[in-house]
Amino acid sequence: MKATSTSSDLSNLPVSEMAESLVGSEIIKLAGEIKARIAQGESIYNLTIGDFNPEIFPIPEELLEGILAKYRAQHTNYPAANGMESLRVAVSDFMRKRQGLSYSPDEILIAGGARPLIYAAYQALVDPEDIVVFPVPSWNNNHYTHLSRGKARLIMTGPETHFMPNAELLKDALDGARMLALCSPLNPTGTVFSKEQLSGICELVLNINTARLAKNEKPLYLLFDQIYWQLTHGDTQHFDPVSLLPELRPFTIYIDGISKAFAATGVRVGWAMGPEKIMNKMKSILGHVGAWSPKAEQLACAEYLEMDDAVDTYLADIKTRVMNRLNGFYQGFQDLKRDGYPVDAIAPQAAIYLTAQLHLVGMKTQEGGILEDVAAVTDYVLREAGLAIVPFYAFGAERSSTWYRISVGTAQESDAHEVCSRLRTALEKLS
Repeated sequence: MKATSTSSDLSNLPVSEMAESLVGSEIIKLAGEIKARIAQGESIYNLTIGDFNPEIFPIPEELLEGILAKYRAQHTNYPAANGMESLRVAVSDFMRKRQGLSYSPDEILIAGGARPLIYAAYQALVDPEDIVVFPVPSWNNNHYTHLSRGKARLIMTGPETHFMPNAELLKDALDGARMLALCSPLNPTGTVFSKEQLSGICELVLNINTARLAKNEKPLYLLFDQIYWQLTHGDTQHFDPVSLLPELRPFTIYIDGISKAFAATGVRVGWAMGPEKIMNKMKSILGHVGAWSPKAEQLACAEYLEMDDAVDTYLADIKTRVMNRLNGFYQGFQDLKRDGYPVDAIAPQAAIYLTAQLHLVGMKTQEGGILEDVAAVTDYVLREAGLAIVPFYAFGAERSSTWYRISVGTAQESDAHEVCSRLRTALEKLS
């Protein structure tokens, strides 16, 4: 007799253990839900995704024209596996001139944005069961650790350090670790390492590696994501590991690109810098994945990065406009705090994010309901104030954390006043 089966019998076939236990991005899920509600006509200020509205923040005109010209010149075939040589040379010059970091073109790897490079670094350096240490809140390190079959060791941070770790917090956690993943300016907080904070961590990593190499043990690698480093505001300074401690160069992998500083998230040009052997291994991994940046975009980016005056003009403009938005939201939250409402915010330092607090758990709504947890608070401000923001638990923080990320890349400068006015009205309804 021929075996029969129904579609329901085949709807839950097994997949790999990694895929079965992989958790999707809560941020993307939340943003999708918000977009659906906006499409249905709801008036919502969507400040969830770390992206730019190109109508407000277009990419540089010179870069746009360059990309179009390269496509018209039929640069539509495969790029070089490690990135077009002209772009690797341009990145090498750009980083030397603007950050004082000297990496040769052979120590630079180009890919389709920062994400594939982070993934490749994890795959190149982390074996199954290797320990990866990272502070939380942080962006996606939990997922990259899972994809590499590593073991995540989370370091909880708080507002007292602007959610940035220090050597004291990391000291015990690095025992036996294979990778330390750091980000500054930090997504989701928009805060940065002070020179003292990062110097202490660098010295700690170097001391660990000196001891390990003396015993012929695997080193501890430092993955340093600085994709937002050019978007520092006011008196904020960006510091990086190798500039502070050159001896860390053999153990440090930088992640960078044009996505944030040039509002080019969809252009997909990112680069990694580090030891040539590691870059070559990451190149091989990405070669099998096919995560290259498009050739036309690479060639245009190479030309643009050499246009010093155009780059300076664009960066000055975008930094001013982003800072005006961050300051607007920060001042709005401080006004609410001054008037006695249980909210707060950390003064903006960098990137496109404001760290804000809504300390509303346990408060009663006009309908008699109780905001029992942070998820309920998030839903309340969305419903009553039309404000969509991301709770820090979406970035690995504890579910009880009352802190949120506000992203201003899609906001008009006038939005801060309206959002905070709506929030005030919503807060007035609570008791």
